[in-house]
Amino acid sequence: MVSARTSTVGPTPYCVDVVERGLPTPSRWIRCGIDENLTFDVARLQTYRLGNWDTRVYDAFVLAAAVQYCDQTKRRPSTAWRRDFVLRVPVHDPDNWNSIAVSTTLQDALTLLTGDRWHITFKPRRAPALVPPQGNLELRQQTNVVIPFSDGLDSRAVAGLMELELGRRLIRVRLGRKSLNGRPPRNRRTPFASIPYGIRYGKTNSVETSARSRGFKFALLSGVAAYLSGAGEVVMSESGQGALGPVLAPVGQAYEDYRNHPMFTDRMTLFLSALLGDDVHYRYPRLWHTKAETVAEFVTKCPDARDWVNTRSCWQGQRHVSVSGKMRQCGTCAACILRRMSVHAAQLSEPNYTYVWEDLRATEYKLGAAPGFKKTQSAGALYEYAIAGVLHCDDLASLLRLPGTPFILDRRAYQLSHSLGISLNDARRKLVRLLKKHAEEWASFVSSLGPKSFVTQWVERSDEHAPGGGISR
Repeated sequence: MVSARTSTVGPTPYCVDVVERGLPTPSRWIRCGIDENLTFDVARLQTYRLGNWDTRVYDAFVLAAAVQYCDQTKRRPSTAWRRDFVLRVPVHDPDNWNSIAVSTTLQDALTLLTGDRWHITFKPRRAPALVPPQGNLELRQQTNVVIPFSDGLDSRAVAGLMELELGRRLIRVRLGRKSLNGRPPRNRRTPFASIPYGIRYGKTNSVETSARSRGFKFALLSGVAAYLSGAGEVVMSESGQGALGPVLAPVGQAYEDYRNHPMFTDRMTLFLSALLGDDVHYRYPRLWHTKAETVAEFVTKCPDARDWVNTRSCWQGQRHVSVSGKMRQCGTCAACILRRMSVHAAQLSEPNYTYVWEDLRATEYKLGAAPGFKKTQSAGALYEYAIAGVLHCDDLASLLRLPGTPFILDRRAYQLSHSLGISLNDARRKLVRLLKKHAEEWASFVSSLGPKSFVTQWVERSDEHAPGGGISR
């Protein structure tokens, strides 16, 4: 039994005990109650029941929710990145979950993903979980591949391209609790239609915004869907910039972001194999392409491609990016800057009202925002996200010019060659080609904004410091 006083070298452990309804929480442990903090929707769970109910699937959902609860209720230290977590989770078969094969691969995956240290143990449930009724689900008999599907541009484009290749053999796994029209999914005949759980943080509140555990949630949901459908393969939709960029050019002093990287999904394959006894593999068909190349191919080949303008890339929530009561995308975070650069490179266009920051050609940051939007000061979270977003794209574009780049490329190419089963030379060649293409697209985009644009000014001054004494490299 793990004590809440577990001694570790480094940060004080954050000890969370997941408990069933009506059961007490030991002293010095933080309570995380099932049906209190972790809530499960029977209708949504039903979309994951394709046959005999597999309790390992339910327990995996409890684990994913508990990991998210830990991740977002413990703020990262101001002078360091790592946190230490001690987590206990009730499961139906603790012997399986506590086995060396399962526990080692699980903690290896979470450590790489979050940059934290995890000590997770599993205890027996006092009562079996509620079994959702079996629905009449429209599962395609010859499903070969599943794809995690969100409101994002990459997700929409790659799903469209993969459907050209696979047709009905491809099945989508929704990564939100709402459908694309903003409402909860009502078609209970569609498998994997929604994330089957929600989280209430209560008095503890959600205080950490880095949210690296999202990668675990999405990889787990799609991996479970592949296992249940018999597909065995998950298509990851991220472009090279989205999958490799956060590792090649991390933002500020943050730990590298592996959530869409083959090294992380390699570890998820090992974990799911140990847990479920079945191999689930993750594939990256657009890893060596830029986002612009993917979108351009989608628009050229897919007859229903016009709805790409309705996709969403922004990191910000509604309360931060609404104009006249309508939600927009911010237009300046790293995800929005990459999207706008890619739309430009693909020779496409979007309405100005897509973004809060309608005009990137404005001479000052505050002048680019939509009329009436008030959070335009050169301070605060939106401003810092904007600078970080611009500098991330610029850093990635500058990478091939830096003195230490050959060593960085050799190391990253070696990791990718091992994960993807290709030669080191092939991985390095493809990586260099991706970075060159990104640099071309970035230079063209910045040039299109003009020399007086606040974005251009930030890029030109970024070798020293961001404007106003803000974020530096």
